[in-house]
Amino acid sequence: MKTLPAGLQALLDSGVTTLCNCWRIARLDGQVFGFTDHDRPLTFAGTAFKPETGLSASEVSSSLGLAVDTMEVEGAVSSAEITEDDIALGLWDNAAVELWRVDWTDVDNRVILRKGSIGEVTRGDVAFMAELRGLAHALNQERGRKYQRPCDAVVGDARCTVDLDTAAFKGTGTVTTVSDDRLVTASGLSAFADEWFAQGVLTWTSGANDGTVTEVSGHLKQSGGLAGLTLWTRAARTIEPGDTFSVTAGCDKRFATCKAKFANQLNFRGFPHIPGNDFALGTAKRSGDNDGGSFFNG
Repeated sequence: MKTLPAGLQALLDSGVTTLCNCWRIARLDGQVFGFTDHDRPLTFAGTAFKPETGLSASEVSSSLGLAVDTMEVEGAVSSAEITEDDIALGLWDNAAVELWRVDWTDVDNRVILRKGSIGEVTRGDVAFMAELRGLAHALNQERGRKYQRPCDAVVGDARCTVDLDTAAFKGTGTVTTVSDDRLVTASGLSAFADEWFAQGVLTWTSGANDGTVTEVSGHLKQSGGLAGLTLWTRAARTIEPGDTFSVTAGCDKRFATCKAKFANQLNFRGFPHIPGNDFALGTAKRSGDNDGGSFFNG
């Protein structure tokens, strides 16, 4: 049960309320924003809550147990703080959210209703909708390791230990031509073999997408010392010839790749010799080799 400030409790007991909702959102890039459904700005806890965003909230329900409580917030893409480009770049994804109920005549009379994070964000031509997830959402995330043949580390992380900043695993390029904002031809990568950067990470270092990161799905050498890169998703902003980027080597999580490409087999985080389903279903034979092989393709 929540304990309300005395002033807010007295206001509720009077039957005449002057209440509004305020949202405080802290993005992962460190920026903090405040929004309110009141018709004038409010300020408390070091945050200014602006009314011009057109935010409105859906019904919200709370439940016992570990079920994830969710609600939705929708609004127009018209505020200077909420731009179409920022939504497309995912800057609002997983941002921390606080929802407050506030007496707009005296902001000291306020109570926090819930905390959570922004989940899926969808947008149309003039409006967006954001899902607000409760704190229990974090309990649904997978923890620990999986017993599987592929490696479960991220190439270049502390468990993998490969240094992706070395010249062998990192390249820089300049866009020469582009199609559909995901098919890029670039110079500067002629020293690298086909598919060296497939499943790697590309970081834009200039142009409209400067600072954004995307994954690479394909890499092939082309004539004239050029290379073709296919991005998993279209860039949020237009890619232009002359834009520069850096790109790091990718890994398909196989033991053979870890050994041949990175010479990092000692840090392989999978189980390449784990038996498969065919081994589990194998039975002994009266004659021949009992090696777990197929009865039908022997």
